[in-house]
Amino acid sequence: MEKPKPDDRSNNVERIENTIGHTLQNMNEARDFLKAHSDEMSEEAKQEIKEKNKRREESIEGLREEIKDEAAHQQRYE
Repeated sequence: MEKPKPDDRSNNVERIENTIGHTLQNMNEARDFLKAHSDEMSEEAKQEIKEKNKRREESIEGLREEIKDEAAHQQRYE
């Protein structure tokens, strides 16, 4: 039976920062798309994009909290 691998948290902050960066990029692309094509879109489609960006904002808030937790964890175990 294999031993479980130890929890390697050394790159968690970097991984979370990358996720935040990609999420922000997706939000900006969605906003740009909405600006460029809103006159061609239904109100429902526009609302879906706005709601998705709202969920992205909430996700980013959670990810930023995770970074704080990781930083505190690293300080404790360094």
